[in-house]
Amino acid sequence: MTEMPYSWTEDLLSPLGETGVIIRCGDAISEAVHRRVMSVCALLEKSLIPGVFEWLPSFASVTLFYDPLIIPYHEVCRVLLHHLNTMEEAAEDCTRTVIIPVCYGGELGPDLEYVATEHGLPPDEVIAIHTSGDYLVHMIGFAPGFPYLGGLSEKIATPRRPTPRLRVEAGTVGIGGKQTGVYPVSTPGGWQCIGRTPLALFRPTEDPPSLLAAGDRVRFVSISLQEYLEQKEGER
Repeated sequence: MTEMPYSWTEDLLSPLGETGVIIRCGDAISEAVHRRVMSVCALLEKSLIPGVFEWLPSFASVTLFYDPLIIPYHEVCRVLLHHLNTMEEAAEDCTRTVIIPVCYGGELGPDLEYVATEHGLPPDEVIAIHTSGDYLVHMIGFAPGFPYLGGLSEKIATPRRPTPRLRVEAGTVGIGGKQTGVYPVSTPGGWQCIGRTPLALFRPTEDPPSLLAAGDRVRFVSISLQEYLEQKEGER
């Protein structure tokens, strides 16, 4: 069945303070909406609207920022609607796939047993399910370089912890509801911690500093503790 074209209307644009516009691309988290979000970002990159200097994708919207001394809000919206209604959405993903090695369980994944028990599965089965997924990076947020990954199997979807940890180590792989993600820096966090990667997801001295970007695909690969320690040493 052919998907109906998205109708871009003025009510899909709303102000964010005095220098931002939120472009609503849908009402659900889905791959179709994600493609629309990325198409809007590509459009903004190409159209070079005067006064627009930054835009940020999220699950179902794009927020752009502009200089009101160069272009007023109503003119931003007028130009946006013109471009949006002549835009062709991407038909399929043209993205890279990033392999992320993970050492599951033990001290590096203290909640693996809990997730397994919640679903009546052995821990090895949880690992097998988690590593069989093909995950889409919907957005980067919460902490520098933190990827929100869609595509987690319902078989291991697990609610966040009732009480967040005061510190979750950088590289920790977690499950939060129907999503999975990787903590790029040490921070408080409430996701179920099932493993840790030796890869640095946030690299402040590099350009770009985030290993992952919205639109990337992620696949997890299980490694041993010895492999984790060796690869961790190689990242330093």
